[in-house]
Amino acid sequence: MKQRIYIDTSVIGGYFDEEFSSESKWIFDQVKKRKIKIVYSQVTEEELRKAPEKVKELIKALHKDDVEFVKITDEAVELAEKYLADNVVGETSFADCLHIALATIHKVDILVSWNFKHIVNVSRIRGYNSVNLKKGYQTLEIRSPKEIIDYED
Repeated sequence: MKQRIYIDTSVIGGYFDEEFSSESKWIFDQVKKRKIKIVYSQVTEEELRKAPEKVKELIKALHKDDVEFVKITDEAVELAEKYLADNVVGETSFADCLHIALATIHKVDILVSWNFKHIVNVSRIRGYNSVNLKKGYQTLEIRSPKEIIDYED
């Protein structure tokens, strides 16, 4: 069974950014080869509204069997609010908390992001996973695209 990888907006935008493009493109290549399934959310969709057209089209161009769209739910909002209440991140990072909550609730294999300040950060990851365990959820694997590349491929 192929891995389900939740990507946030930074990975999609990273496809067109010189600094992040090779690793971001690798992820999309793996999707096209049907080796992984991308999970993205209503949060991502809302964030993409302000993005250039080529960024918006990247997800739309993928085969529907290779992507999974998840909606914001009351359960996700409650979990995201718990991350904030436990001071994992500040109030301005609610969207980041929603990404984490949705990925947790939908039991993805890995959440991938280029956001090192609020998501891919050891202390933040420990905080998110501490809340997850306290609330009865499994821990969430959070990595940067660099960390998931299979160099044998």
